[in-house]
Amino acid sequence: MHLSAHSHGVYLHIPFCAKRCDYCAFATFTDRHHLTSTYLDALRTDIRRTIDLGMPRATSVFIGGGTPTMMPADELMAVLGEIPLAPHAEVTVECNPDDITSEMMRTYRDGGVNRVSIGVQSTVPHVLAALGRTHNPENVQRAVQAVREVGFTSFNLDIIYGAAGETLDDWRTTVNDVVAFDPPHVSAYGLTVEANTPLASQPHRHPDDDDQADKYEIVDIALARSGLVNYEISNWARPGHECAHNYLYWLQGNYDGFGCAAHAHKDGRRWWNVRTPDRYIELVNAGDSPESAGETLDDETRALEALQLLLRTSQGVSADAFKSDDLEFMQGMFERHGDQLVLTRAGRLMANEVSIRLRVPATKK
Repeated sequence: MHLSAHSHGVYLHIPFCAKRCDYCAFATFTDRHHLTSTYLDALRTDIRRTIDLGMPRATSVFIGGGTPTMMPADELMAVLGEIPLAPHAEVTVECNPDDITSEMMRTYRDGGVNRVSIGVQSTVPHVLAALGRTHNPENVQRAVQAVREVGFTSFNLDIIYGAAGETLDDWRTTVNDVVAFDPPHVSAYGLTVEANTPLASQPHRHPDDDDQADKYEIVDIALARSGLVNYEISNWARPGHECAHNYLYWLQGNYDGFGCAAHAHKDGRRWWNVRTPDRYIELVNAGDSPESAGETLDDETRALEALQLLLRTSQGVSADAFKSDDLEFMQGMFERHGDQLVLTRAGRLMANEVSIRLRVPATKK
């Protein structure tokens, strides 16, 4: 997949949660619900100002969090309505399966949403408890039915492997349940330990690398058999249902970010907003920029990051991105597709180790 000259993304961050998962390092808050309406108003103000500064029409929008489905659906759609959309723009909302109703999904669809991402994580109760998740796994089926009933043809089911106490059979149960829903897209992520989270301070609950490798193989085989194609290490889709917004990130496209802690990027410069909703609201209402900090990448750093991102995708990288000795050492890690090298399943499991051997070809410096 390639970005057009007109590709532009928008990310909206909704930081409110009913409960904070102990593995989560995102800017989420369980004690600021009184700020909901004021925060959504600030988002609308920030978007309007950015449009006045020349923001292009969005080819993709992603509303994430946090828990966007905690917001009144009509108020969230009012925020979305401020964003000028290009024809055929992809518009995604992250959803908690406990919150999804047919009425909510209908409001989303009528408001311009055409894709939802449902946070399943696991369908095994004790695994959900180990992850600190509170939703009822039985509600996943009801959520998928509601999504389909109102006419969504594109949706994602998001699952996580590697929680403490999760056996291989537990993971097979989750994977088999997900396959039975016949989704057009699945994201499956290994649990990672982020600094300054409760999980980080409990080493006995940290995931095991070998266990996660076994679980990756299980999900990759099962999804392939069901007709989903791996197009990025942690993402599988039926042809035509790949996430355009993800591709925008992976191909270093430009995007604006709205809300606390939201990130943005334009032509090698990236920046991020202040972390708390209180401060974001204060700055926007004062007419000030909510930007907290940023950085500009030099050409070589940006070129190397491009290779690191492409390596994770089914697009792969050119053979000259590695030294010949490294290629010989990494036999079995790649399949050759013309002039491109694409990671095999074994290579995907070793992607971080492969990535450190990348180099920017002299012709691209």
